[in-house]
Amino acid sequence: MAPPTGGRARSMHNSAADSRNNPRMHTAHDTIAISSTALPAATRLIVGCGYLGTRVARRWLAAGDSVCGITRSPTRAAELAAIGITPIVCDVTAGPESPSWQTLRALPPFDTVFWAVGFDRASGKTHRDVHVTGLARLLDALAGSPRVILSSSTGVWGDEGGGVVTEDTPTNPSREAGRVLVEAESLLRSHAKGPGVALRFAGLYGPDRLPRLDDLRAGRPIAADPDSWLNLIHIDDAAAVVCAVAAAATPQPLYVVSDGHPVQRSDWYGHLAAITGSPSPHWEPSLPRTRGADKRVDPALLFRDLTIALTHPDPLRGIDQVLGG
Repeated sequence: MAPPTGGRARSMHNSAADSRNNPRMHTAHDTIAISSTALPAATRLIVGCGYLGTRVARRWLAAGDSVCGITRSPTRAAELAAIGITPIVCDVTAGPESPSWQTLRALPPFDTVFWAVGFDRASGKTHRDVHVTGLARLLDALAGSPRVILSSSTGVWGDEGGGVVTEDTPTNPSREAGRVLVEAESLLRSHAKGPGVALRFAGLYGPDRLPRLDDLRAGRPIAADPDSWLNLIHIDDAAAVVCAVAAAATPQPLYVVSDGHPVQRSDWYGHLAAITGSPSPHWEPSLPRTRGADKRVDPALLFRDLTIALTHPDPLRGIDQVLGG
């Protein structure tokens, strides 16, 4: 679901296309960034153009919007430019005097900023370096009054014993990532550029991302209770939610986001194994869990506030559609 656009957005998109035909790049110490004079007067900024961010960008581009995307990688920057995104190479964990941030502070105002930064363990940075320190520096650098949308996670809750969680359920993170996201949400709410909208996504799945498929194929044990609940949303529906929130007149500052159909892990992994010809799941609930707390996510508020028709409302049928079944 892409937001409506007017003539201003379309004309800006045309100028973006012109600038991408001959992007003026410069090297500044550890970063390569598009000079501020080469950037269009964009309306959308995506920080972290990965699995979700890129799909959101494609929807906004299709609607005629101009989209800038922040990435750490010059190689990835070239890939973004090839699909119509104006790239900005910037490490959000860099120091405040980095040339990257000087470039960002020179940018024109954006209507929407979507923070969708993934965590790279190989970077040597902590979750807090990225999602708190990095987010704070970005918010400080932004001009104007954009709507800031934060990609958070249902990992802000731990094991709820299979209970239902909503926006009103007190957070109870059992892992560092969840604790940091709670802090990031609080930062956005209290910042001058806030309160923004935090979206607590359930597990994302879709093409090239089916949870634990490699483990199933290899016959590795799954460290979870087979009767516990798994909450999911297809990547295309997740992107539609972001666009709907960006277009909404007065969204809430917090939504939990899932397809609203929790599925027991035994059903999900059993079906995934069957359709891929993998061995039946082997369960080891006593093994240390890297993820997989037991809860059922209720996205009723999201569907009450926003007109969203999911393309993939049934996660088991979603597996079939992803794999062409």
